[in-house]
Amino acid sequence: MTSIADSGFWQGRRVLVTGHTGFKGAWLCALLLRRGAAVAGIALPPDTSPNLWELAPYAAEVDARTVDVRDRVGIAAVLAALRPDTVFHLAAQPLVRRGYSAPVETYETNVMGTVHLLEAARHCESLASIVVVTSDKVYADAPQPGGYAEDARLGGADPYAGSKAAAELVVATYRSAFFSRAGAARIATARAGNVIGGGDFAPDRLIPDAYRAMVSGAPLRLRRPNAVRPWQHVLEPTHGYLALGEALAKDRIPGGAFNFGPDQGATSVIEIAQRFVYAMGGNPDAAIVVEPSDEHETDVLEVDSSHARDTLGWKPRWPTSVAVDLSARWYRAFVAGERAERLVSRDLDAYAG
Repeated sequence: MTSIADSGFWQGRRVLVTGHTGFKGAWLCALLLRRGAAVAGIALPPDTSPNLWELAPYAAEVDARTVDVRDRVGIAAVLAALRPDTVFHLAAQPLVRRGYSAPVETYETNVMGTVHLLEAARHCESLASIVVVTSDKVYADAPQPGGYAEDARLGGADPYAGSKAAAELVVATYRSAFFSRAGAARIATARAGNVIGGGDFAPDRLIPDAYRAMVSGAPLRLRRPNAVRPWQHVLEPTHGYLALGEALAKDRIPGGAFNFGPDQGATSVIEIAQRFVYAMGGNPDAAIVVEPSDEHETDVLEVDSSHARDTLGWKPRWPTSVAVDLSARWYRAFVAGERAERLVSRDLDAYAG
């Protein structure tokens, strides 16, 4: 089966990935390099050790630069020097709980970082397409049958969600004010569900927390076991980002917002945790404890991805159960000493096969 992102379009294309040192950014770089793109990245150093960027050494193939998206002058200088054809904007403060402890940093990075990127992009004549990655958490907390469609009301009851919803408004404003003229770059936002897969070591995310618990022998502590989320493997939305970037560059779509989530809907945190622990060789009954938190998070979150399917031809390939099992297989092999670069290649091969 041929990947929807493997049309040959990316061969030789100059692509800039902001946030390339993050979990999704590292996977996106690997996917773009496979497609033959000339990839550059701007980001801060990874927050964790270990981290996928350093474990899977793409540095020799990526023009990687240390730039903070809060640095307006630095961002402008990089775009002027690189003259990319496409930008994927992933750089962000991506954690809900960190948003509570550092709300100003969260808004500075997620909102003003997006402003700085788009302000530089509107002066970059080489650009044909810009994909700004936000989150499925941009929607106001009012669950709808079948999940939120892209025209549902935006909101945010916590700083992370609010900052991502605000970034959506920034993109809409810049599209109307600066990117609507003939010949301007096309711009869209991508709202992905909860993304899992091998190589994520961030704190306060379910799969990395479960991996660390299994390795250390400590219990996996769940804040909201009955919360439901649209879990998907990282290769699902990253392929969607490429399909979206290509459609924008070819002027097949004017822009807008696109959800990327699993076909079968949302699954509870406890179900994901139990399956992952079991796949890692543990006993879910003994390994999982519940420790509720007072911090607000949406109880039910599900997205409707029919717009991406109908408009882009994108469709998820791996159900949530497979995404969890593949994640566990990745971490088991990593603990056993297999190189991360090989594990990434194996999953890329499996997705394209």
